[in-house]
Amino acid sequence: MFRGHGGAIAAKAGYALGCVVASLVMVTSGFAYYVKSEISSIGGSNVISGSPSVGAMNILLMGLESRTFWNGDPLPRGLEDIMHIGDQGGNATNTLILIHIFAGGQRAVGFSIPRDDWVTMEGTDGYGGTMGKIDQAYGFAMANEANKLAGSHLNQDELAYQENEAGRLAEIQTVEALTGVTINHFAELNLDGFYELANVFNGVEVCVKPEDGGENLTDSASGWNAVADGYNLSKGGSQYLHLDAAQTLAFVRDRDSLANGDLDRTHRQQAVIDYVNWKLKTQGVLTDLGQLGSLLTIAKQYLITDRGWDILDFLSEMKSLTGQNLTFTTLPVTQYASLDGQDVNLVNTTYIKQVVDAAFYPPATPKTSHARSSSAASPAAQPGSLAPGATTVDVDNGGYTAGLAAALSQALTSAGFKAGTVGDIPTQPSTEVLYGTGAAASAQQIAGYFTGVTASPSATVAAGHVEVLLGTDATSVPATIGSSSAAAAATASSPSPSPTSSPLNPADSNGANGGAVTVPANAPYGIPCVY
Repeated sequence: MFRGHGGAIAAKAGYALGCVVASLVMVTSGFAYYVKSEISSIGGSNVISGSPSVGAMNILLMGLESRTFWNGDPLPRGLEDIMHIGDQGGNATNTLILIHIFAGGQRAVGFSIPRDDWVTMEGTDGYGGTMGKIDQAYGFAMANEANKLAGSHLNQDELAYQENEAGRLAEIQTVEALTGVTINHFAELNLDGFYELANVFNGVEVCVKPEDGGENLTDSASGWNAVADGYNLSKGGSQYLHLDAAQTLAFVRDRDSLANGDLDRTHRQQAVIDYVNWKLKTQGVLTDLGQLGSLLTIAKQYLITDRGWDILDFLSEMKSLTGQNLTFTTLPVTQYASLDGQDVNLVNTTYIKQVVDAAFYPPATPKTSHARSSSAASPAAQPGSLAPGATTVDVDNGGYTAGLAAALSQALTSAGFKAGTVGDIPTQPSTEVLYGTGAAASAQQIAGYFTGVTASPSATVAAGHVEVLLGTDATSVPATIGSSSAAAAATASSPSPSPTSSPLNPADSNGANGGAVTVPANAPYGIPCVY
């Protein structure tokens, strides 16, 4: 009797447990279906395709400085006032962050690309192949596409889509050319989209450390005001603040109050990404149907990604990624300069390719098919046995400093090399050193005078010759050649347009030279403290 009664109880318990399990399965299945159906509607761009959604990959994050909705309609004036953005602005990508996800999703490295880097713009048709700020490629391509489509029968939504697609493609190709790697996926937000997503997260937490005197705590241009948000000037030191959506946007847009301008601003943007990563992992956003629903509703409306990117599969592999194993760095620049009234950063593209390649594909990690070769194929290196005195050095100037080729040739001659031809070539961003048969050793010595330049063999360079092609990254004769080079450099004059240059602030803590932003272990909110 007891046994039978126990069996009945067990049967009822088993039935109840079965109902619970069935309910959980139904809820989980419904949740998964909801998430998959919602996420599948995010995307919309066809500019790149064919890359897997899991495994090692390179992702470009773009923030568009536009005062319009995606269909081209201007933002309401009231919204512009709330976001402190004004009604003036084009379609520049003021935020560019390139991230490499290692296979398994447990580690990632990212590079912020300063918006003012002076590069060759790719994929912009009428503008392509010309030099400009890296953030201008998007807007130039959009304008060119708008001219091509003028008079077509497309409606406003279709026109806006085609114009933005041209901008995305140009920006992606320009970043690929600068960094030497292939971009597998991208995600893009405009100002309104960033603001709306920050609202879904109820703002963000930031840790701010003041510059001397607190100059970096307020900025009228962006609307940033740390004091109004609770920063206590008398307390001193780094302080954690909770920012609402409008102040979050102001925080990542401010650069006028920062010692290193845009280079410091990239660190603020990196810190916000660390917070979002922490929030998604620790605050139940991805498991709370209400929170997730709000997030996906905004993402569908404002976030643009490549259509073939399965974000659900991607997120499933990223569950182990934390701020401690996501390292951000700002790509280094060689010089601040002014060209045609624009503040620009001169960069060494050869060195940047080396830096990115070393971070994304370290020696212990075999390169995948996602890597793009950082240089064109060249003939096998030739043994170099000629002494400097038997090596002829030809110098061509593709930079902005008039007379620099002659000054460099004079300095190299004083250092024992044979003087060759001196001339000018079309503008190019980076200095190159090429050599013919027998001149490898001399070429390597000359390349060593420059930062980040590697000598390469070339079938077009005569035997016994070295050809130095100066880029915009070269503004003077390297001091390492000898004291005579300084005197030679002093004879170089500036052409029109003339770059007015200034040295970098060497404060590594501010990241002017590309210092990494790391998250300390057990840091509150999973974020670093930044200026």
